[in-house]
Amino acid sequence: MKIGIIGLPNVGKSALFSALTGIQVDSENYPFCTIEPNISTVPVPDERLKFLALTYKPQKVINATIEFVDIAGLIRGASKGEGLGNKFLSNIREVDAIIHVVRCFIDEEIVHVESNVDPERDIETVNLELIFSDIETVKRRIEKTEKLFKAEKKYGSELMFWKDVDKFLQNEKPARMMNLTEEEKIILKSSSLLTAKPIIYFANIAEKFVSNVTSDTNFLRVSQIASTEKAPTLPICAEFEAQISQMEPKEKMEFLKDAGLKESGLERLIKACYERLGLISFLTAGPSEVRAWTIVKGTKAPQAAGKIHSDMERGFIRAEVISFDSLMEFGSFSAAREKGKISSEGKNYVMKDGDVVIFRFNV
Repeated sequence: MKIGIIGLPNVGKSALFSALTGIQVDSENYPFCTIEPNISTVPVPDERLKFLALTYKPQKVINATIEFVDIAGLIRGASKGEGLGNKFLSNIREVDAIIHVVRCFIDEEIVHVESNVDPERDIETVNLELIFSDIETVKRRIEKTEKLFKAEKKYGSELMFWKDVDKFLQNEKPARMMNLTEEEKIILKSSSLLTAKPIIYFANIAEKFVSNVTSDTNFLRVSQIASTEKAPTLPICAEFEAQISQMEPKEKMEFLKDAGLKESGLERLIKACYERLGLISFLTAGPSEVRAWTIVKGTKAPQAAGKIHSDMERGFIRAEVISFDSLMEFGSFSAAREKGKISSEGKNYVMKDGDVVIFRFNV
């Protein structure tokens, strides 16, 4: 899973990236400090793995991971190549979802590319540039589909679909807001439209609002805009996260508690990413390895097995499954089996978050 961090220059993208990944990157007080994208793979925090590790004492523990990509700042005119526009847009095409960082904090010492902090204007600037780029992409898709339609009339419905997408974008609305059938969603995904990607709005607030975010009018403005897209808004202070990222776990927990928070920005952000992308994790455990595997909600057991190895999907026989909570109750897989609490599931079993599973297969 690859998540792109986007926004105007000097809104805190690189500071956020550093805080989330623990990797220090340039975040100077001038536009386009970031040119080439910074990339880091981050383990997904999962307390369930700690319990499994204590139980099985494996040789290694492997968390699920997320790849964060800190992308160069965008400015007005990026869709026409202004600033680092072409590089910016090509980098976005490669990610699965977008974190749009919106500056809410006011600091006269940190330059704002538009001279002042205005969340509505800043969001509109970024969204419009992505929409303008998508309009050009859809225009090319329409031209291609028109040629196919002349040869084969079966492409008529697809041609009408792309014209509807174009009309929607021309009204300056992102493609992700369209009401689509499942078949249309598949067609849309094939185009890699920038505005079709799932988005999470990240409100970069001042540290003084960390424990009382509803007092920050700029955050409320971002939240209101995001709600029209049915997108989540996360209030996180990149400066605050940078401080706690350098702390030892115990000190970090105390610091979060003093700020009235239960978990770090990274933990909240990862949960939001999983929810926005419709992802869950299943778990495998044994003396050699304890591991979390990421799958899409609705994945059936054979396809989940295929995440581990293609042979396991091809030769799938059954999945022996227990929920993590039940496993905790019985203490081990073998103890649960003795109590008859392990279920044997076939090819139509839909995996659930936190399933601990052994796949039986024969190739």
